[in-house]
Amino acid sequence: MKRQDNRRSKIQAERRDNRPRNVKAGKYEDSTAFEEGLQLEGRNPVLEALNHGKPIDKLVVRKGAVEGTLKVIVAKARERGIVVQEVDKERMVLLSRSNNNQGVIAFCPAHEYCELSDIVKIARDKGEEPFIILCDEITDPHNLGAIIRTADAVGAHGVVIPKRRAVGLTAVVSKTSAGAIEFVPVARVTNMARAIDELKKENIWVACADMKGQNYFNADLKGAIALVIGSEGEGVSELVKKKCDFSVGIPMYGSIGSLNASVSAGLIMYEVVRQRKFSNN
Repeated sequence: MKRQDNRRSKIQAERRDNRPRNVKAGKYEDSTAFEEGLQLEGRNPVLEALNHGKPIDKLVVRKGAVEGTLKVIVAKARERGIVVQEVDKERMVLLSRSNNNQGVIAFCPAHEYCELSDIVKIARDKGEEPFIILCDEITDPHNLGAIIRTADAVGAHGVVIPKRRAVGLTAVVSKTSAGAIEFVPVARVTNMARAIDELKKENIWVACADMKGQNYFNADLKGAIALVIGSEGEGVSELVKKKCDFSVGIPMYGSIGSLNASVSAGLIMYEVVRQRKFSNN
């Protein structure tokens, strides 16, 4: 009994610290599990959410428990294209905020998503050239929130994020955005490369933020444009990079070789603004 109590205390301590020993830094499936976010627990609440079309970023279910009602829940989630992740019992304890999760937890966005086509339409309806920010596997909620906040400041028409290996619109993202998620449409796509193809069909140029790209001061960023920002550690994935029309880089003159993802995004976004509104060329 004493051993069980010690184990329970250890799990609770890890949960309070939000730094469990088996979490690997930079892995989305692990790291975001401990963010402040909106979540539903228990079979009935989750099933009701699915039946009523409530937005859900990800469903987590306990391994070996997918039967009966839970089997129905998983099937409905997959029909809607919701990411379903199976975890062991210990992981469920760490994720759960209640004592009655019944083997299922649904992580919900702090705000509803839109479609990629909606963002393009918003720009066209305003009579403006589309200006869209694509976040390729951004895992840090503070970076995503800051990017959305800057997107609002520069007048971008929307932000695009992938469904997998990336943070969604959590409460932390909402808070970091300083409320900008209420004003900036965010689309969540299954395949970022395919999303780029769709934007190209709309005659939108796609620029990739990459350290090896041409100096962003010298790049032509006027006209309809989508800017791709990569993850904090890996940058833009090779597949997505190949889909882009060109790459732009930020010159570095100090000892550090790179910038935070949201800072890089902000610099290039404001260069787009400068060229659109203040350049005579």
